[in-house]
Amino acid sequence: FSDVLALPIFKQEDSSLPQENETKHPPFQYVMCAATSPAVKLYDETLTYLNQGQSYEIRMLDNRKAGDIPEINGKLVKSIIRVVFHDRRLQYTEHQQLEGWKWNRPGDRLLDLDIPMSVGVIDIKTNPSQLNAVEFLWDPTKCTSAFIQVHCISTEFTPRKHGGEKGVPFRIQVDTFKQTENGEYTDHLHSASCQIKVFKPKGADRKQKTDREKMEKRTAHEKEKYQPSYDTTVLTEMRLEPIIEDAVEHEQKKSSKRTLPADYGDSLAKRGSCSPWPDTPTTFVNNSPTPAPTFTSAQHNTYSVPDSNSSSPNHQGDGTSQGSGDQLHPSATIQETQQWLLKHRFSTYTRLFSNFSGADLLKLTREDLVQICGPADGIRLYNALKSRSVRPRLTIYVCQEPLRSIQLERQDAGNGDSSNGAIYVYHAIYLEEMAASEVTRKLALAFNIPLHQINQVYRQGPTGIHILVSDQMVQNFQDESCFLFTTIK
Repeated sequence: FSDVLALPIFKQEDSSLPQENETKHPPFQYVMCAATSPAVKLYDETLTYLNQGQSYEIRMLDNRKAGDIPEINGKLVKSIIRVVFHDRRLQYTEHQQLEGWKWNRPGDRLLDLDIPMSVGVIDIKTNPSQLNAVEFLWDPTKCTSAFIQVHCISTEFTPRKHGGEKGVPFRIQVDTFKQTENGEYTDHLHSASCQIKVFKPKGADRKQKTDREKMEKRTAHEKEKYQPSYDTTVLTEMRLEPIIEDAVEHEQKKSSKRTLPADYGDSLAKRGSCSPWPDTPTTFVNNSPTPAPTFTSAQHNTYSVPDSNSSSPNHQGDGTSQGSGDQLHPSATIQETQQWLLKHRFSTYTRLFSNFSGADLLKLTREDLVQICGPADGIRLYNALKSRSVRPRLTIYVCQEPLRSIQLERQDAGNGDSSNGAIYVYHAIYLEEMAASEVTRKLALAFNIPLHQINQVYRQGPTGIHILVSDQMVQNFQDESCFLFTTIK
């Protein structure tokens, strides 16, 4: 035992640890209430399994000693929680990876904050362009807990080959900033993170149980090589040397013509970030919907009286003339495309198509739109783009019977030839409802007759009798029947 203590490595570590703890005392501590895996080697970083969409508490703790960072006393600090990649290969392609995920999961976020369960967090903000991050302000002197939900699963970023692929690990990272003199929270204070894997609902529980059963089968000697499972996961400050070396190498490969400054690695270390952090902290905005422009289109109402053109099937009785605003043109700008989406009840996808012009949107196939927007909205958007109208349930052709005097004049002009008599021009009446009231309304629209002046509609039957047009009669009309009609007082 005395020989072991005399080993230089133990003497070095014992003498250096107190000094490191003294100089690197973290001002904050973040603890996630989720158990660590028991199947992790003794000197490896902890690994925690999470269920997709489940809320997990992260306790934000003030860990300062007396006199540490006095400038934040009585003030709020800002923390940004992110879910990032653990593998450096994926870190370098993070933007492409997240864009691909967003394409496959439109409208979803990688990370959300469970606001009703969270305690002590204020001014919560999310940025639509940063789907993997949330930010908030909190008071270090008060009890603060942020409940997070991770919606991406580890296997979504694994190349699909033969099934059963191993999922990639993520990191939950917390970066905390203090307020500067100009009121912005850009002065970095502390960063910490932990390694996680995310499974489909209940999958994390099964994986934790499997790891525990594996460890129970190991011998006592083998168990000594593994660390125990802890009820909570402490987010720790990672060793930055490997990341710094990789980042320097990556930058040098990217630009062989320029020489990186000698203190480039030191500047990365000073950032205190567990994964590459931008030079300027991301600015977040309120996640409030953009005010939609006001449109004058009437609400859908079967029994309203729109203009006369709405008797065509393209209108479906919505009371709006089929103008240029109803059809998206290839020449439409990005702004006009956004307005078109809002007008046609696709506001959920305005952010997804924020850079699409009319031509870009019209190039998408039906399969593309179904994959992006899902089956229901994808088909609806495709039909709207192609101006595909609802097929009317019944089409009839109606002509107003010319007056006898007009017929006689035309016959005289034609030297008594009856073939040159009155010209019969028919109007197409498209019925979306098989009802007598629909016939009355469409007749009024087609022939500019005030609806309130039409008392009854009759059909001339055998021997010239007048039969009241009822719903049942309309339901027995043959499609594309022709009718002459006249008005009687």
